[in-house]
Amino acid sequence: MGKNKLAKFAEMELLDNVFQPRNEEIFRKEYRLKGRWHEVVFGNRNPLVLEIGCGKGEYSVGLGRLFPEKNFIGIDIKGARMWHGAKIAKEQRLSNVAFVRMHAEMLESVFAPGEVSEIWITFPDPQMAKARKRLTGTRFLSLYRRILKEDGVVRLKTDSLFLYTYTVELVRLNGLAVEVQTDNLYTSGLEDCVLGIKTFYEQQWLGRGKTIKYIAFRLSGGEPLQEPEAVIEKDDYHSEARYMGRSLKQE
Repeated sequence: MGKNKLAKFAEMELLDNVFQPRNEEIFRKEYRLKGRWHEVVFGNRNPLVLEIGCGKGEYSVGLGRLFPEKNFIGIDIKGARMWHGAKIAKEQRLSNVAFVRMHAEMLESVFAPGEVSEIWITFPDPQMAKARKRLTGTRFLSLYRRILKEDGVVRLKTDSLFLYTYTVELVRLNGLAVEVQTDNLYTSGLEDCVLGIKTFYEQQWLGRGKTIKYIAFRLSGGEPLQEPEAVIEKDDYHSEARYMGRSLKQE
């Protein structure tokens, strides 16, 4: 591990807008801040929004600037990346932005039922081989539903046609209400200051000539969610760009 990464990890321990639950604090246990994020961390009752797989935190920070009347938490397991967003939030005095270093599978140990109003998923790995690992698959949507308010909104922004098509099919099959969807955001007329926030990965994909897809839907109801059976063509470029392209793995 490089000295630069070690220095970031050390600084993360000192940042009061970063929370790093240990495994023994959340594995089959309730984290000390579960149900208390509004009261203890933000000091208000404003809506709580999560960004799952926040990377460098561009969206969490950007949304925090745009919406001071909401609270934002970026979640990722990659601490050296998260450091960037946490530092910027502190430097810009964004008291409504925080970060939690954890696996998304542990969300229910960290957030209480109905504590979260909205979830953003920005440029996740499409996990073309394993549906259970997809952040918009039934496994994770069922988890989100347990911490979201009734009719809470899930927003996916992705360059992956595979993941977008899969998510659209899943939403349709389960009768979830769609707020908006497009397979080419920047030619759709839908772009605004929120959708115009560009993450590190998004800028990389745009530079490669890829189109950006977006869907927002309400995760309502209590019936078990079903996986779509449609055969979806895979993204050829992802296997090289995501797993072999060193330029996309900057810290």
